[in-house]
Amino acid sequence: MNFLKAEWRKLAIINYEIDPEILLPYLPKGTELDFYKGRCYVSLVGFMFLNTKLLGLPIPFHRNFEEVNLRFYVKKKEKGVWKRGVVFIKEIVPKPALSFVANTLYKENYYTMPMKNQIHESGDELLIRYSWKDKSWHSIEIMADRTAKLMEENSEFEFITEHYFGFTKKENTTTEYEVCHPKWDCYTVKEHHVDIDFQKIYGNNFECLNHQKPLSVMLAEGSQIQVKTKKCIS
Repeated sequence: MNFLKAEWRKLAIINYEIDPEILLPYLPKGTELDFYKGRCYVSLVGFMFLNTKLLGLPIPFHRNFEEVNLRFYVKKKEKGVWKRGVVFIKEIVPKPALSFVANTLYKENYYTMPMKNQIHESGDELLIRYSWKDKSWHSIEIMADRTAKLMEENSEFEFITEHYFGFTKKENTTTEYEVCHPKWDCYTVKEHHVDIDFQKIYGNNFECLNHQKPLSVMLAEGSQIQVKTKKCIS
């Protein structure tokens, strides 16, 4: 059953390498960390949530909005097959009702903050900027080629975007939900700028990211998505 249908568009993805030990307290029971070429990744992701429907119904004033999240990558073996998914450290959205629904029904870690976006096309360039505010404004910005291209197989971009499950941890309970979408096209990134205090937004465990350069910066076009109803797996 589909819990949510929407479009995720213009996903700005900033990838960092992180010490796996930092993520272990956040790891849901029954999952293990997923590595790419021996590296443990954490990603800061900003994107547009568009044409949102909850249980098939559009919710007035809550159809189009920004989201920024910090996530890492896990996998879980089921009947001999690996399910690859993500775990969210924190998901930021601009409306309290969105946080309430996600935290209540899906046991996620949503927080409400003022947000704004800028998506601008000029000539052969595409500018994407997502901003959010606690006591001060934080932002991620990407300048890219305007023309999207197909995903390369076995690429870093494929690893980052081809995790089709969400896993959540609440004490000793793990819940799982599936996110369905086609493969995403990507844009060639020319420039990027990250203005964020990771310690203020995500806590002391992620202060180390303030002193690191990203491993990579990506911009995905996105697509329509469907989020299936959750299930408890442990």
